[in-house]
Amino acid sequence: MTTVRGKSAVDGPPVRHSALRSSIGLIIAKGAQTGSGFAFWVVAAHAASTREVGLTTAAVSAVLICAQLAVLGAGSAVIVSVGRGEPPARVLDAAFAIVGVASTVLALGYLILQLTAAPDTASTSVLFWLMFLVAAVTGTMGTVLDQALVALGRGASATLRYTMGGGVSLAAAALVALLARPAASDLLMACWTLGTAVTCIVGVIQLRRLVGYRLRPSLHPARGRPLLMLGIPNQLLTLTERAPGLVLPLLLAHMVSPEAAAYWYPAWMMAWAAYTAPMLMGIVQFSEGVREPGRLVSTTWATLRWSLAIGGLGSVVLIVFARPLLHLLGDRYADASAGALRWLAAGVVAYAVLQAYNAVCRARGHYAEAITVGVVLAAALCISALSAAGSGPSAMALTWLVVLSVGALAVGLRLIAVLRRVKQEVR
Repeated sequence: MTTVRGKSAVDGPPVRHSALRSSIGLIIAKGAQTGSGFAFWVVAAHAASTREVGLTTAAVSAVLICAQLAVLGAGSAVIVSVGRGEPPARVLDAAFAIVGVASTVLALGYLILQLTAAPDTASTSVLFWLMFLVAAVTGTMGTVLDQALVALGRGASATLRYTMGGGVSLAAAALVALLARPAASDLLMACWTLGTAVTCIVGVIQLRRLVGYRLRPSLHPARGRPLLMLGIPNQLLTLTERAPGLVLPLLLAHMVSPEAAAYWYPAWMMAWAAYTAPMLMGIVQFSEGVREPGRLVSTTWATLRWSLAIGGLGSVVLIVFARPLLHLLGDRYADASAGALRWLAAGVVAYAVLQAYNAVCRARGHYAEAITVGVVLAAALCISALSAAGSGPSAMALTWLVVLSVGALAVGLRLIAVLRRVKQEVR
């Protein structure tokens, strides 16, 4: 095995940390990201009008959607490929090249589509277009970085990059609030993008320092084709998980009003802080399930317990302090969204069950089943929440919770049946 500065090189077996350490490290990192993100929107709410904040939240949601589409399952494919013993450098070179091209194309496509289909909410600012493109590319690469480092057993390294990125974004927003109030949406977008770019750059540096990898994107078909074949089914499943939360702010901004999106988004963003624990535990569960399929049952129950413990704690905090937290954005946000935050936070149990089920399906290759379930549930969540939009954010969130809970009950029963079968196979 070769080494680089005392670290394992990526073509030899990397020094792995425990699954629990990777999980806790990722959760702390996402907690830092969410905390700094909340602080960012607090500053934005005081620096700009509700309309400008709503337009910015819609743009951020669009970036996240582009990133989720453009990643093409490359992160999951890296987990599977590295777990099977393939040389990480070759896999990472192909993954970064694929997502770099895909994110650029999708971001440009979205901007052109919005300018054509919804010119009243589209921005023609050169700064906005540039920041949107940078955010889409670096955000997509950041997703691959997260999962690559999990595959290499170094998921805990996420804490540093998300802390630095969030801090830079918040500092930039504070500067804009001091010097450019009332701020336009393109300035707010620039502040948010700066943090995303810093997070990505730090991640690339970490790959070099931790495992000796140097970024050399390659679009060689022999490397990219197998990655896409592994990644696309995983990507479709991931989209069913994330699409409802990402699409709703956009639908609200364009179908209801930017103000409706502005009131919904902070509640969803804070609830996602609690949902993050099950989501990240699911990634580690998937990685460990690929590496050690014989321990899938015990890994699943262990990660589900940790998901419920950590996510449940975050949910309780949000439910108790919903109004004071939203009050930081202003009285109108607290009045409109406190109830919504409480209902959304209560959904963490259902979301944990859904993530455990999806992780098992990923590890066993049961993509068709999980994707079908995910599409049905995602459509039901979006349709039901939009149907309640006229009654306000709280009614939307309650409808969301009911639909998510019914879905979790169904997949929970299916999860138990699958794990029983796995246990029999191991015997």
